[in-house]
Amino acid sequence: MGIFISESDNISPFIAAFNMLLLSFIIVALFWLAVFRIGVVLDFSFVLPFKGRLLDGYLMTVKLSVASLLLSLIIGIVCAVLQSSKVLMLRYFSKMYVALIRGTPLIMQIYLFFYIVSTAVGIESRFIAGVLILSIFQGAYIAEIIRGSLLSMDGTQLEAAKAVGFTKRQITTLIILPQLTARTLPALTGQFASLIKDSSLLSVIAIIELTQTMREISALNLNLLGCFLFLGILYLSLTLPISYISKRLEQRFSYEN
Repeated sequence: MGIFISESDNISPFIAAFNMLLLSFIIVALFWLAVFRIGVVLDFSFVLPFKGRLLDGYLMTVKLSVASLLLSLIIGIVCAVLQSSKVLMLRYFSKMYVALIRGTPLIMQIYLFFYIVSTAVGIESRFIAGVLILSIFQGAYIAEIIRGSLLSMDGTQLEAAKAVGFTKRQITTLIILPQLTARTLPALTGQFASLIKDSSLLSVIAIIELTQTMREISALNLNLLGCFLFLGILYLSLTLPISYISKRLEQRFSYEN
């Protein structure tokens, strides 16, 4: 519930809990009414027989997301630095990379990278290819987060630090990095949740992550609605805690607090 309610709302816990429960009841009731009208019976009995495959797919999604997050952070930091480079070609390359990646759909980039680029350079592992694809995609967004945070810093602080004799290293470690962390960490945490959802598109190149696993299971038991409804629950089990952490970080690093 803390994901939806901020500390500044001044709402009592009882009223907040009541309204959340009421809203949840209405949503569930409407969903069950829709399912009843189309004559579909939800069946989740497939979970136990396929629990091993579901766990493998779940863990693969986590591995893809964590590896991609780490690599995309490196790409994003390098790209953000290059956007202020004195070498014009490097600056243009960084800006072109961000524009192209953010301006095209991820699924097109998956097909382009996997069937052309990875084949040309000899990348045979689908896991490595998937990590590279997600990292390149997310790196462009992370670069913009970092660049925006750097631009939002007050330049007078840097001038004051220079005036009192701070070295470049001291300015970076004592002034820039703490503020950059406070400004970017909540957004980066939220971007991780987005990355987890984006990993589902890697199923189109047959990486056996959570979505591909569920597609294979639904092809066997023909329980399409039940399978993909449960798939949504599994993704929520990953993204909701991250969204909660992101919300807490926003409150933690808020200037008002």
